[in-house]
Amino acid sequence: MTPVNAAPHHTGQRPAPAGLFRAPKIQPWHLDRLAVVYVRQSTAQQVAENKESTDRQYGLVNRAIELGWPPDRILVIDDDQGKSGSSAEGRLGFQRLLAEVGLDHVGLVLGLEMSRLARSCKDWHQLVELCAIFRVLLADQDGLYDPTDHNDRLLLGLTGIMSEAELHLLRGRMRQGLLNKVARGEVFMCPSVGYVRSPVGGFDFDPDEQVRAVVRMVFDQFERLGTIRKVLRYLIANDIRLGIRPHAGPNRGQLEWRTATRETVSDILHHPIYAGYYCFGRRQADPRRRKPGRRWSGRVLVTPDEYLALIPDKVPAYITREQYDANQRRIAENRARIECKGAPREGPSLLAGLVVCGRCGKRMTVHYAGRTQILR
Repeated sequence: MTPVNAAPHHTGQRPAPAGLFRAPKIQPWHLDRLAVVYVRQSTAQQVAENKESTDRQYGLVNRAIELGWPPDRILVIDDDQGKSGSSAEGRLGFQRLLAEVGLDHVGLVLGLEMSRLARSCKDWHQLVELCAIFRVLLADQDGLYDPTDHNDRLLLGLTGIMSEAELHLLRGRMRQGLLNKVARGEVFMCPSVGYVRSPVGGFDFDPDEQVRAVVRMVFDQFERLGTIRKVLRYLIANDIRLGIRPHAGPNRGQLEWRTATRETVSDILHHPIYAGYYCFGRRQADPRRRKPGRRWSGRVLVTPDEYLALIPDKVPAYITREQYDANQRRIAENRARIECKGAPREGPSLLAGLVVCGRCGKRMTVHYAGRTQILR
């Protein structure tokens, strides 16, 4: 939150005398309260490069002065610079604005465009409703609006709908452009273990021979042992570490040797890239699982049929496609479900997990109590 006298972008024009351009909608109780200028740019790049828009937003202070507010009653809220207006989540400046309106401290809210305040109808109508309850005016460069007036309220509602629709149109165009590149196999995200980005685009084998050898060992041990858990135990027991190149942080791109985890081993055995496939969209967003405040939460693994792209022979392969398909069938059979065989278990019984009850169809299991073996 920046006081008006600290804003570096104000013009040097002489303020008009108070009340000279006062609109009929402005009442004395409005002037007794604050005029809030809300400043926002969607990205940090816009803040750094699109300085003209920033200057115009700070220049709304002069518009508040022209409407009759003294400079010491004008408050500039610019805490949301570099924040998207698609949601109020994480926008402390917008939440502060709502709080000030709800505390009956505000008489006028100014924004360069209404889309600067919110691009979500939910957030926009919440602001308009609060302004109507506390008799707060809204203003942009085009006009002054009273949310208690039917015609102005209708116009504000349409403005909010158009702002949200504009955002969806922009996202739709960008999404379609992305999908076109994905269909050609030209969008590469973070490389998996054993791969690095190629200077000419795409992925290539990791230049470190030991990294490649450990990845091949994972596939060899899975073929010999048969389960992810046994492969993990083998790596830990023999102190075999995986060569990881972090995608972020101070050691970005630098080789680090880390202890194997179940998630890492499972991803190596599941990921189609190791069979030479280009794949995109393995993890997709599920709104039901999203957690507030966590941007990348709610993403779940989907089946290959739901991938956005799955193109063979686009990257160097560690295993053949036939071996990859066999591994996926084996992993599926290892699941502890009725329709699957299940992974081989310890114990002397020969048919553990294979015998099925002829009456109910459920798998019969073996329980050991001391030296007694009971088939149930």
